[in-house]
Amino acid sequence: MKKICVIDGQGGGIGSAVIRKLKELFEETIDIIALGTNAIATAQMLKARANRGASGENAIVRTVKKVDVIIGPVSIIMAHAMMGEVTPKIAEAVADSPAKKLLIPLSRENVEIVGLSAIPLPHLIEALIQEHLRIED
Repeated sequence: MKKICVIDGQGGGIGSAVIRKLKELFEETIDIIALGTNAIATAQMLKARANRGASGENAIVRTVKKVDVIIGPVSIIMAHAMMGEVTPKIAEAVADSPAKKLLIPLSRENVEIVGLSAIPLPHLIEALIQEHLRIED
């Protein structure tokens, strides 16, 4: 079974939306691990039906080494993003993970990704799944 890690922080809204869509499409054929930079984000992603979850730097650093795919906003690879919730160790662990990384180009940081147009989150999630996430059994 493919292990997919969804990482989010602050209120967990992006991660929750991703998990709801993944569960809708793939049901229980994938293992979704919710990793929050804080307990509130993790709780929200668990409510969205993640299979399991954990919070904090150590949980994220340890888990990203063992999954097939990492999904989250682009800020999960930026040290000190999400008002400081993404620590340098988290950013490095995500970037160094051998997992495929599917990053959603949403960020409240002072970073713009040139060439992208403003697309609503539901459309980004749909594109992420339809164009980039292939579940092989």
